Formats: sequence, structure tokens, C-alpha cells
Amino acid sequence: MNSIFNHPEILIGYLIMILIVAVIPGGLTIRNIMNCIVKKPKFEKGFAVLTVIIGGIFYLLLLAFYQIEGDWYEPIYPDQLHNPLSSEYFPALMLPVMIGTVGYFVLLFTKADSIPPLVSVYLIANLILLNVIQIALAVQMYKVVSTQWIGYLFYVYHFNVLLLSTRVIVKHMKEQVAYYKTREDQMCDRPGVKLMYIWASRMSGYAFPILLMLFFVVALLEIFFVLAGQGLDAPVKAFTDTADWTFSQQIPPPPLEYEGHYLCTVAAGGHGKVVKPIRLGRRRGAVIVVNRQLCVANAFEEAVAERFPTLHRKIRHAYDTYGYPLSNLITTRGRADAVYILMKPLEWVFLLYLYLTDARPEERISRQYKM
Repeated sequence: MNSIFNHPEILIGYLIMILIVAVIPGGLTIRNIMNCIVKKPKFEKGFAVLTVIIGGIFYLLLLAFYQIEGDWYEPIYPDQLHNPLSSEYFPALMLPVMIGTVGYFVLLFTKADSIPPLVSVYLIANLILLNVIQIALAVQMYKVVSTQWIGYLFYVYHFNVLLLSTRVIVKHMKEQVAYYKTREDQMCDRPGVKLMYIWASRMSGYAFPILLMLFFVVALLEIFFVLAGQGLDAPVKAFTDTADWTFSQQIPPPPLEYEGHYLCTVAAGGHGKVVKPIRLGRRRGAVIVVNRQLCVANAFEEAVAERFPTLHRKIRHAYDTYGYPLSNLITTRGRADAVYILMKPLEWVFLLYLYLTDARPEERISRQYKM
């Protein structure tokens, strides 16, 4: 019986993998949870830094296993995936993430009495915004990573980021309250400062100024995005201008290994506003982009095959003979748009035939290329 113990290189590989995917992330997570529970946490700052840095590196290494290549409009191989975030709008997310990360480390390493109150609120607001983005990213990835158990390791890091952020915010607010309590006697003759102490002493009262600052931060970011030419909806488009993922709204071109006839090429390769893709479909085991013109043409072919099989064989032969070479010439979106427009009169002829001969033409059209 062949055993992995007879192959030390394989055994070492397994041990390294277990160390990477289980021991280190698991140990850091347990330590971070303990630091949130115990009254006197040990090496809290050190473990927090290790979690953010090492966890981030592991996150990127794990992401590499998914063979992510290109934005949604780029053709890729069947075993690859498109980018989970649009590269065009990626800076719209990176800026608040970087500011939030800096804010986290400032709150972690600086005592509350060393930070002005408004600066504290600003840092906390940015940290909250960072967590909104990282939670949205976790949801974005779920559709793909949930299909394999290893994908759930992504959520170990997301959980730790949320845990550490919550811990540092609560810790900072408690320090603020303790700081104001030490100066309570000095505030008696200053009503404004006394009022601030009362406000800071109530943890729930902290939410309103943070919320106001959060809106202020978002407004500043939106102004920056507009000036940078990315638009007000840039952060949203970073998630939606993608394919394959949870929030994706774009239909990708067919895989590189797939060779379709020219109407398939037109539906996948033209500008969306012209060729109007409606969904993904399946043809001969391959996933393709489907528009109405393609469905109408295929429904017409199906109807002809049922009534005139001999004529259909001749039409099919001619289509296979000239369609595939023509599809190789449609190499730009402009050419795909032109073919779509040129085919429009023929599409109307197909549609007229279906409505004259079929009792349920739209039902026949809608079932073409179903997944």
C-alpha cells in the first residue's frame, strides 16, 4: 500500500498547507476572540498587527487559487473567473479602505486622551465605512467561494477584521469616558464641556455624531470620485460591473475555447446597448451570451427542422459553411454591431414566419438555449 509517509516531499507539502489554512489563521482568530473577552488582554496590539498583515497575505494567496483573469468584458478560459471587482472603479474602494486601515492603527496605538474628539469621530466613521466595504466584498464572493470548503477561509479574515474593528472602537470609547471622568471636577464651571462629558458617558449617544461624520466622509469621497471622473455610483459599479460574482450585472463573452456561429459572436461581442444581450444560455455544453435575435433565429431553425427536415439540412449546411468563417471576422464590437443591424430585416422575416405558423411563438423563442 502506497502511503504519503513514503513520500516526504508530499507529507511536507500537506503539513505546510495545514499550517497555512488552519493553524495560523485559527490561532490568530482564537487569540483575538480571547483578547475581546478577558479583562487584561495579552499582546493585543501585536496580534492585531499580525492578523491584518499575515491574514491579508493569506487572503491574496487563497485568491490566487481561483485563477482570476480580467474584467467582465474580456474572454477567459472555462476554468477561470473574471475579477470580483471592476478594475476601472477599484480605486473608489481602495481609497476609503486605506483611510480606514490607517484610522484603525491610529486608534489601536493612540490613547483616547491624545486624540481630539472630532478626530476620534472621523477615524471611527472611516473604520465603519471600511467594514461596510469588506462585508460587501464578503457577500460578493459568496456565490463562487461557497462551492468549496476552502473558500470559507476567506470569511475567517473578514470575521477578524470586523472583530478587531469593533474591539478598537469600543475600547476607544471606553477610554474617552474614563478620560472625561478624571476631569469631571474641572468641568463643573464649564457647562459646554460638562455637556460633552454627559454625551461621551452614554455609549448610545456616540452613534449620532459618528453617523453624521460617516455621511460627511461619504460626501467627501463622492466629490472626489466626481472630480476624478468616476461618478457618484463608482463604489457600487466596482461590484456590479463584473461577471460571475454575487452582485455582478454584466454578461461576459463566451469562453476562449468555445467556437460559436456568427450570431453567437454578435450577441457576445457587440455593444450591449446595440445587440441587447438578455441572459446566459447553453449551446453544445458551452455557456454563451444570448440576445433576442439569436433566440429568434434558433427558434426559426427549430420550426423549419420540424416541418421541412430536408430543407433544414441544406440551410444548416450553408450556415455551418459560411457562419463559422464569418464569426472569425467579427473581431471588434463595431463589426458585431454592424452584423446585428444587417441581420435585423432577416430577424423580422423569421419572426413573421413564427407568428404565422406557430401557436405559441414566444414560448418557442424563450426556451432557446436554456441553461
